[in-house]
Amino acid sequence: MRVVVLPGIWPPDVGGPATHGPELARFLVGRGHEVRVVTMADGQPAERPCRVETISRRHPFPIRYSRLAAVAARAAHSGDVVYASATYAAAAAAATSARRPLVVKLVSDPAYERARRYGVFDGTLAEFQRAGGGAVVTLKRARSLALRAARHVVVPSEYLAAMARGWGLGARPLEVIPNAAPETPDELEAGVPRAGFVFAGRLTRQKALGTALEAVARVPEARLLVVGDGPERAELEARARSLGLDGRVRFAGSKPREEVLRALAGAQAAVLSSDWENFPHAAVEALAVGTPVVATSVGGVPELVRDGVNGLLVPPGAPDALAAALRRMLDSPELGERLQAAARRSVAELGRDRVYGRLETILAEAVA
Repeated sequence: MRVVVLPGIWPPDVGGPATHGPELARFLVGRGHEVRVVTMADGQPAERPCRVETISRRHPFPIRYSRLAAVAARAAHSGDVVYASATYAAAAAAATSARRPLVVKLVSDPAYERARRYGVFDGTLAEFQRAGGGAVVTLKRARSLALRAARHVVVPSEYLAAMARGWGLGARPLEVIPNAAPETPDELEAGVPRAGFVFAGRLTRQKALGTALEAVARVPEARLLVVGDGPERAELEARARSLGLDGRVRFAGSKPREEVLRALAGAQAAVLSSDWENFPHAAVEALAVGTPVVATSVGGVPELVRDGVNGLLVPPGAPDALAAALRRMLDSPELGERLQAAARRSVAELGRDRVYGRLETILAEAVA
């Protein structure tokens, strides 16, 4: 099977799709399939498990998006199926042009993402589903039009699935397949000394890392390592300084996947202070290395993190509640040990062979 993949982002970019894309490509290649990736990038790809073609982000958006669609269409003509976890309109155009089936993985509401990016909507994801207005309605229609080109739609959470069922996608199959847990390095299986808290991910408004910084400021013993990069980094660094967190919060920047897993394995807990989420890769990765997750109870997070079982859940936008959860982790070694003991087991069913094996079957069914 010849699969054309449009992931939107690719290492050295950070974020869930940049994790999912290379992992899926590596799995499919290992299964004997031919994979060709077409994505936007700032520079050379850091991983090449297959052929990777990039469109420079230096070009204005309309130009680079048109180029992405054109390159993807050429690739689709020599492929059997198109798989997209982002840039859905380009993927739909490519698949339609080449008369190839399209399989889509939704990681969010793309209309909401664009509305936030363009500054036409500033509310929550749930509020956006009820919102109207010219620009919002146009973005929603464009999103649904692109997704209706798909033969099969995959989502990582029941939360997003319920939302997508209201987008007018018709009777096409919509299946929940959670994000895969990573294979952990051998040295992490035996356990490592744990200290402090870790955030891993893109530094964007969605992640609301300012809430985590305020929580850390309320707990003098707390230390936070921030692994990742993004458009909010300079603002967050300034916020940490203004809160007097020099020496207690360290911004480490983007790191290779192995180093991210090692940082998570060495933490008392991973911290996720997001205002909204789907089924976060960072939480799956933390649990996979036996690290509990202290997270906001938003989106699909409660499908993964169970309060008092493998982590602690708090309301979004509530630094006092998050600080109290961090304090519990620091003051109760027994709690930490109990959550750690359940962490790895809680994602045991999310192994890559099971998750990517199901995606492989869906792709094959689309081709048949």
